Amino acid sequence: MITLEMMPPLMFGGMIIAMLIGYPVAFTLAAVGLSFGFLSIYLGFFDLNFLQAIPGRIFGSVLSNELLLAIPFFTFMGAILERCGLAEDMLDSMGQLFGPIRGGLGYSVIIVGFILGAITGTVAAQVIAMALISMPVMIRYGYNIRYITGVLAASGTITQLVPPSLVLIVLADQLGKSVGDMYLGAWGPSIFQILLFAGYTFALGIIKPSHVPAVPKEARTLTGWALWKKCLLGIIPSAVLIFVVLGTMMMGLATPTEAGAMGAVGAIVLAAIHHKDFSSTGHKVMIAGVIAAGIGTIVAILYSENLIFKIMFAITYLAVVWICLEAVRIPDLRDLIKQGYETTMRITCMVTFILIGSTCFSVVFLGVSGGVWLEHHLTSLPGGVWGFLIFINLFIFFLAFFLDFFEIAFIILPMIAPIAQKILAPVVGPDAALIWFGVMLCVNMQTSFLHPPFGFALFYLRGVAPKEVKSSDIYWGAMPWIGLQAIMVALVIAFPITVTALLDKPLDVDLNKVKIEVPQIDLPPLDFGQPKN
Repeated sequence: MITLEMMPPLMFGGMIIAMLIGYPVAFTLAAVGLSFGFLSIYLGFFDLNFLQAIPGRIFGSVLSNELLLAIPFFTFMGAILERCGLAEDMLDSMGQLFGPIRGGLGYSVIIVGFILGAITGTVAAQVIAMALISMPVMIRYGYNIRYITGVLAASGTITQLVPPSLVLIVLADQLGKSVGDMYLGAWGPSIFQILLFAGYTFALGIIKPSHVPAVPKEARTLTGWALWKKCLLGIIPSAVLIFVVLGTMMMGLATPTEAGAMGAVGAIVLAAIHHKDFSSTGHKVMIAGVIAAGIGTIVAILYSENLIFKIMFAITYLAVVWICLEAVRIPDLRDLIKQGYETTMRITCMVTFILIGSTCFSVVFLGVSGGVWLEHHLTSLPGGVWGFLIFINLFIFFLAFFLDFFEIAFIILPMIAPIAQKILAPVVGPDAALIWFGVMLCVNMQTSFLHPPFGFALFYLRGVAPKEVKSSDIYWGAMPWIGLQAIMVALVIAFPITVTALLDKPLDVDLNKVKIEVPQIDLPPLDFGQPKN
């Protein structure tokens, strides 16, 4: 006879077995959840009315969740920017800028990967774009093939951690924290990760200089102001878009959905101004819009919002509309926008169905006391807080061999988040506990794209690499970078301040000393006489 205590491990094991079959995860989760739900009704653990919570959660928490509306906007933004030519210009200019030093092409890939991660948020696009552009150049100038494959794959996966990463949005939603706080927490580890990657390249240039040679002088076609101009034309528009998306959120001027919508429009504008068929009239309109935005901002800072401010930003909005119409006029960009819509629809539908399936599973799992079972096992681990963190990170690392980050976030995270809040709150405080935990898991889940044999970044790299690049070179090339990411996970665990440094400090208020003073108002005496006609 199956007892209530046996149901949680049976459900968990059933989920793992069903996923290994290879059927789509969303439908697998729903089928496992409903199957165990009806079995629980038959065994008398709960009645049929309990399953009414499933449609209630789906329509109340999933389909009506405004935060998840940000996902299609950021997906569309990444889909446009990955093919608009921005990556090519940045990699070419950065490669020539850093080319004279050892490992210069590697530094350029790392820096461009960081910048693209802050404006695209998609691993596949980044790895493929950078590999197509940089791999032939690095091979031509004698870079070690394993270093090439490793740095391209690792720099592509940094987009998982750099805001406005889709992973951070999903983690914020599942952990019940604000996206802005999650982004603030992720900046420290993302910058440290870039420094680790650059430090490894620097060390390799000292230990094995033949693996990362400098680019010969005769191969550098741009020098002086022409080179700096090309670098700035790639970086400045990207920096503006990063501010529009991230700056407005962190300053409280826009919600994640609003920032994502501005980012989607900004991506179309960037794609248009980078296209060779962008008209001279469009350039003039763009310059007018930039000048108007600058004047409007200065007026708002000095004199607050007034008529001049409104007129200037009206001009800016009209310039944006004009540029978007230019994008529609150009056939290449029109096709690009259509592809962006298709990619956005596919990813958004996938996320929604995974959420629906995970809701079916999690409701039944909690109904059979799965939360209590999980809490008992995780809180009884040896080592206390650090034992819990080490176990969870190893567990997530193992799951990442088989599951995508969406699946991990929607299936596993809701189960362990309440336990993490309880265990980690004494270390960093209740407000920062889940931010620290979420960023830590985000750093960990980067490795899911790198470790053989199922790392998706390695698959993308294999698909676009020349035939002379062996699969073994791709796999072995990823190993040092997996080690660097593991070091980053250890640093985030050992030094929570890498995440919490930028977060708002909780107010230390003694509620017993709070006084509320209400001023006394002298009222005229009440007149209880006869009413006047």
